[in-house]
Amino acid sequence: MADTDNKSKVEEITEQLEQGLRDLFNSEKYKTYLTTMSKFHYYSFNNTLLIAMQRPDATLVAGYGAWQKNFERHVKKGAKGIKIISPVKLKVDVEDKDAPDEGATKQIEVTKFKVSTVFDVSDTEGKELPTIGVEMLSGQVEKYHQMIDALTKISKVPIEYQDIDGGSKGYFSLKDRKIVVQKDMTQVQTLKTLIHEIAHSKLHDYPLDKSDENGMERKDKRTKEVEAESVAYTVCQHFGVDTSDYSFGYIAGWSSGKELDELKSSMMTIRKTASEIISDMNTEIAMSQHPLEETLDKEELALQVGDKYLAIQKCDEGYDYTFYDANYHGLDGGVIENKDAPIAIVAAEVIAAEGLGGAKPVKEVDYDKLQEDAAYTAAYEMEAIAEKKPSILGQLKDKFGLVEGKHEHGKVKVDRDECR
Repeated sequence: MADTDNKSKVEEITEQLEQGLRDLFNSEKYKTYLTTMSKFHYYSFNNTLLIAMQRPDATLVAGYGAWQKNFERHVKKGAKGIKIISPVKLKVDVEDKDAPDEGATKQIEVTKFKVSTVFDVSDTEGKELPTIGVEMLSGQVEKYHQMIDALTKISKVPIEYQDIDGGSKGYFSLKDRKIVVQKDMTQVQTLKTLIHEIAHSKLHDYPLDKSDENGMERKDKRTKEVEAESVAYTVCQHFGVDTSDYSFGYIAGWSSGKELDELKSSMMTIRKTASEIISDMNTEIAMSQHPLEETLDKEELALQVGDKYLAIQKCDEGYDYTFYDANYHGLDGGVIENKDAPIAIVAAEVIAAEGLGGAKPVKEVDYDKLQEDAAYTAAYEMEAIAEKKPSILGQLKDKFGLVEGKHEHGKVKVDRDECR
């Protein structure tokens, strides 16, 4: 079935991702990049939250002096800093209870905390930092607007397009519970960025004062970025949009080393999330290509999907469906056990599960006519199988009301009760 094929394709893509990253990690360009990135201080989880709340679009942060000393860059005049909590070690005198003399003291080191200010790279100027990959994806996307509409519908938080200060292409705001995407980017870049941020909203959206929804320890920002970009790469690749030049560099930039630890530990999460987004997008795209609202109350429905046909009807268990090829030969079928869903919604889900969503145009056809054509084809196929045994063909002709040598429309009606 299509679900199995879809999972297999996702696994194949993520394996390509891992190999591509391994090749990049072994390059001299990455070694140069890693040397520079190692000078950045990685902040505690609490400080990471503070940074995200104040500047959700921040990418690389360091103190005023660190930018000058380590990177030969200077903070721009008027730049608004980001407040974090910094530990300060102090030496203090305390009573030494173990000393023989009363009132004796000893010096110990204690840690206290103060508010410090750091600045994002977008607030600085000076020597260029080394980069890997490309700065911006280019190109057009086939069915771009359908794909963007589908992503907008499946996103559980609002999406806004606006100018983002600092050069970030997008971010998911945990505080405001929304996705913001830089407007007026290329189609490929916009699509990839939107999927990246939707992955964040699906995987990393939980209360600020609690662990994630599964009770697991929160992930650091590095791991979150590896997961989100890996999902974006996988989904884009599935739909024929190549983002490898950008995604490999992006993920390598967030990785801690050559062993791909974050990627490997998150692989199951990446594959599951990518599959969910792909399936949901396929369903929405399939529904957008047919005015399914008009069919919501029907009990039987026939659709032409590219060069295939789908017949679906209500039955006791839910819905019975069958796919036919262009010559009305039965291909596949089954029962969807969902009695409450409208027939149009079930049809869209079946089309998506078969991997046809978004790939072919969908239009409604006459249900009785499709059943008649399928019955006619089945009868004459059985005649060939029976090797000129007219008794079997006769039984089929009697059952379906077929006329010898003719295909008279309107004389064949498959009883829906046979499904029940």
